[in-house]
Amino acid sequence: MNGDALPTTGPLLTIGELARRTGLTVKTVRFYSDQGIVSPADRNPAGHRQYGADAVARLDLVRTLRELGLGLPEVRQVLERERGLSEVAAAHAAALDVRIRVLRLRQAVLRTVAARGATAEELTLVHRLARLTEGERGRLVGEFLAEVFGSGASWDGRFEGVARSLTPVLPEEPSAEQVEAWVELALLAGDAGFRELLRGLAADEADEAGEAAAAGAGSVPRPGLAVLVRELAGPAVAARVAPGSAEAARVGEVLLERYARLVGAARVDGSVRARLAERLRAMADPRRERYLVLLALVNGWAAPESSAEVLDWAVRVVG
Repeated sequence: MNGDALPTTGPLLTIGELARRTGLTVKTVRFYSDQGIVSPADRNPAGHRQYGADAVARLDLVRTLRELGLGLPEVRQVLERERGLSEVAAAHAAALDVRIRVLRLRQAVLRTVAARGATAEELTLVHRLARLTEGERGRLVGEFLAEVFGSGASWDGRFEGVARSLTPVLPEEPSAEQVEAWVELALLAGDAGFRELLRGLAADEADEAGEAAAAGAGSVPRPGLAVLVRELAGPAVAARVAPGSAEAARVGEVLLERYARLVGAARVDGSVRARLAERLRAMADPRRERYLVLLALVNGWAAPESSAEVLDWAVRVVG
């Protein structure tokens, strides 16, 4: 008999009985027997194979190894002690890691295509984005952030920290959800309209800081517009203040006054109101918040607090 067989004790089993004991088909047991994986202990007078109790344990191990993905040559090596079980298991665990990563990529591609209703051309793009190496992902993101934040004579590197905080870094062992988020984020980063939106927001913020400095307020720390909106409109939204109410109008006037001081304007006039309304509408663009949500998913951060309702409320009050 091949391998280290257990002592044959008790009555011998027919091939049908062995199949029932192991949950395999007679055809499968016969195949393993023909391959020498499990050998009969004897034959009956009619020449039919008979197996000992050791065959049950041997076939149980074979079935387990096969279900784990081992090929027949490797199963034979384990049974014949040519290779250690731990060595074979480690090799297959590593192979499964690669296979799992491939399946995650495929799942992310399919989910993204299904969600977007993508065309055949978009499918190719999504698949390419999912397969980018770490270096290729870094170059794609770097080019995107450089276009949005990396130039402008008046910017003086003020957005370096912001750019770093907006950088997605896919982990070495990403989940399917992280891969899916990365693909959508990469598509968003490649959207020319979205790049223009972010670049405009950055330019507006830089202009506001420059105007405040020119008006003599540069030495006084002042909160940015996002902070002002959250501080003033946030409580009103939480209290369910209707945008068309008198109370909402009062909040809007305070916001306008604070914004006028922020940009160094002498007073609130129509141009200040129009400028603030335009700024708020740009900040309320859903693509901006979607980028932040995807960024948190890719980087494994806590989900950001949504500002959509607050910004929408402020737009309706000021605009």
